[in-house]
Amino acid sequence: MSVLFQHVTALTMDPAQPLLKDAYVAVEGTAIASVGTTRPQGEFDRVVDGKGQVLMPGLINCHTHVPMTLMRGYGGGHDLQHWLSDYIFPAEAKLDQRAVAAGAALGLAEMIATGTTCIVDMYMKTGTIAQQVMDAGISANLSCGGLYFGDPKDFSPDQCTDCRNQEELMQQWHGAGEGQILVDASIHGEYTSSAPLWQWTADFAQKNKLGMHVHISETKLEHEQSLQRHGKTPLAILDQYGVWERGGTAAHCVWVSDEDMDLMARKHVTAVHNPVSNLKLGSGVARVPKMLQAGVNVALGTDGVSSNNSADLFEEIKLAAMLHKGVSRDPMAVTAHQALEMATVNAARALGRNTGVVAPGKVADLILVDFNRPNLIPCHDVEENLVFAARGGDVSMNMARGKIIYEKGEFFTLDVEKIRSEVEDYALPLIFG
Repeated sequence: MSVLFQHVTALTMDPAQPLLKDAYVAVEGTAIASVGTTRPQGEFDRVVDGKGQVLMPGLINCHTHVPMTLMRGYGGGHDLQHWLSDYIFPAEAKLDQRAVAAGAALGLAEMIATGTTCIVDMYMKTGTIAQQVMDAGISANLSCGGLYFGDPKDFSPDQCTDCRNQEELMQQWHGAGEGQILVDASIHGEYTSSAPLWQWTADFAQKNKLGMHVHISETKLEHEQSLQRHGKTPLAILDQYGVWERGGTAAHCVWVSDEDMDLMARKHVTAVHNPVSNLKLGSGVARVPKMLQAGVNVALGTDGVSSNNSADLFEEIKLAAMLHKGVSRDPMAVTAHQALEMATVNAARALGRNTGVVAPGKVADLILVDFNRPNLIPCHDVEENLVFAARGGDVSMNMARGKIIYEKGEFFTLDVEKIRSEVEDYALPLIFG
């Protein structure tokens, strides 16, 4: 299908032509065909009049656990360890495939309606999530989050459930939908595993040329206990076992050291900033300006809705731009443009995906933001409005991989009423009685 967006204000994130007014963006199939201020020749299956709309790259949520929408607000008011141990892990133990599918579909609906076109998700029963993503139409990097609590001397890949899960996930889903689904190797964290699993996962990633996704230094306790156990930070001890040889995404990074940042820059490890979740759980504030100065690629994530309690990336963009200004008392600590980069071009770079920029040849992951809304009038600066005034509810259209999947409140790939019924009549009673 071919689509022409006309008379839009295009925030391209492309240094060659960053902001185009009264622009034309043509899409052919899954790719952007042309971007400019002159109408391209030819006929199109659909022409979208974008007057009063800002067209920009779709947002990329670089760290989430999408089925955790089922636990939105559950166990609030606790630090990470108590929240996980006393609330989340017991609730998750009751999940089955059907409940995971319902939670994933609900989370995807929220993300699609607020402008997300790609996610990086770490969770159990991952094949079920993959099917929901395929049906929804967005792209995803998916992983299991390998765990191992046994004695390291007893570790065997054949007996480790998560080793088998990672192998099966890769075999069944890696590259599905012409790259719509990619599978990452994954370790949940240093504190929920041990050296034999780290080595196996590193070798698995190398052998199969996969990305890597790990929780890193989310809390001070996690960071300090790793130093006590190994004499090294979580990032550094995993590096000793080859975990970062192909780069990767390190979620949270609240307590990483200066030396960690240098390692991340050298090994092309992206720090995924989750400001809302980290504040809600009282985990701290990641030193994002310092990371950027050190040459670390920084992206954004919502984390699970259960610790956020929203999947709206516009909220993360705003907080990422504001939080560090207040902490450092420097209004330029993180600029509006840098915050937008974290949710688009930086995230695409982290995943090796050909998206995040509105430019010819890029995958057509595009959203329209309605600047006719009262909260976006007047507009003296498009980026300032997007970062500090826009909300996910201002997204009027979501196009993923060249297909319009949401427009003005209507979903074209999801049955929201059916999802609601599955959540309320099946999943919630299963978990909470």
